[in-house]
Amino acid sequence: MKRLFLILMLLASPTLAVQPDEILADPVLESRARVISKELRCVVCRNENIDSSNAEVARDLRLLVRERLSAGDNDVEVVNFVVDRYGEYVLLKPRFDRSNALLWGMGPLALIIGAGVAILFIRRRPRVQVAGLSVDEQHRLDELLGK
Repeated sequence: MKRLFLILMLLASPTLAVQPDEILADPVLESRARVISKELRCVVCRNENIDSSNAEVARDLRLLVRERLSAGDNDVEVVNFVVDRYGEYVLLKPRFDRSNALLWGMGPLALIIGAGVAILFIRRRPRVQVAGLSVDEQHRLDELLGK
């Protein structure tokens, strides 16, 4: 029973989408292609890199990356080529520039505004005054405490 479970678990494990016919003969170029492929988003899938996606577009992008590397492009040139062709959406880690600076700044800005609102709320709420003990209550407390 344990062996059957182990076999089923191994069969259910995720596999990479890179097909054997896509792999480059040069192991250095192939490792560079895999690194680049893990940084590029499949334009069909949501938040899945092209290295893991089984979509046809992802396969085309993987082949394009390998083609550009085989042509002699460095990693930056390959990524820039793909971005020029498909837009910045293909980057899993978008670049910081003027066009998206507002998007990068909204998270920290929202945190600062939220903290400011919380501080103002805490400072402006009415303070509850705790009344002191009466003389009789204080004597009773002293008796209970053995004073």
